[in-house]
Amino acid sequence: MVEYKLVISEHATSIARTVADPQAAGFLGKRIGETVGGELIGAAGYTFRITGGTDKSGFPLRPGLPGARQTRLYVGNGFGFEAPRLGMRKRRTFRGNTISEDTVQINLVVEQKGGKPLAELLAAS
Repeated sequence: MVEYKLVISEHATSIARTVADPQAAGFLGKRIGETVGGELIGAAGYTFRITGGTDKSGFPLRPGLPGARQTRLYVGNGFGFEAPRLGMRKRRTFRGNTISEDTVQINLVVEQKGGKPLAELLAAS
């Protein structure tokens, strides 16, 4: 059984919602940057873009890393590491950009709005 915590951002507000099978099965195999229809989570008329997430160990999904594997990368200042000194680099663990059974949290951003407010739609279901 797959279960995800969705964090949906719309402007300055965020809504957290947990989805399990069969709704969660629609997210399997999707990648960061892809769009998902709102019908999947009960928000008809909305379109969401996947912007990131974390796996079961708390490691972030990295957009440029293909697949769902976990790997260690040598990174500089930027995604996943804030260098305290100029030119400093460090090895950090990341998960690939594909959503799998090991993913726990998925971050979504509203691409297209529907007819009703999002908070109202998600509170009703």
